[in-house]
Amino acid sequence: MSATIGTAAATASARRGRGGRERILAAAARLFATQGIGATGMEQVAEQAPVSKRTLYAHFRTKNDLVIAHLQGLALSGATLEGVLTREDIPPRERILRLFDPLTADATPVRGCPFIDAAAEYPDPTSAVHSYAREQKLRMVELIAGVLTELGCREPLPLAEQLAILADGAASRAMVLDEADYGRHARAAAEVLLAQA
Repeated sequence: MSATIGTAAATASARRGRGGRERILAAAARLFATQGIGATGMEQVAEQAPVSKRTLYAHFRTKNDLVIAHLQGLALSGATLEGVLTREDIPPRERILRLFDPLTADATPVRGCPFIDAAAEYPDPTSAVHSYAREQKLRMVELIAGVLTELGCREPLPLAEQLAILADGAASRAMVLDEADYGRHARAAAEVLLAQA
């Protein structure tokens, strides 16, 4: 019987050792979404993962490294505001209008764009986190311009900037007002801009 207990303990220990990076990122995502990046400490992430501090710092030497990895994961997941713009299964005009779909309704509180949130929490434009957030916001404009080009727009870049401002503004107001479907107002403006283009 003691051999069984020993084997079970070894198996449980091995399970905790595997997937540490993924557990850290998942815990960080939950904590960042509910309480913000600045209010989340590395010890808290380690506790929620659960991993030792040694494991946490083996994967992420600094909090900035963790925040950037979190943002990179979001960008690659397609779950951010601009994720819809690369979907080939949706007609181009609809891709743009989906920028204004309701944000995740089950999120409490409603969160806006994670890149804007990160840039606000790291206001120094030379910081690595702020720089990465800026890259993603510039990429969003490029993606919108690409979709507008598919639609035959002659001057896609100015319109892409206008649509990005609408989408980012709607996401920010949705977060501030804790109203997941606030984008409906910006969608109406986007439809007018697309019709005039």
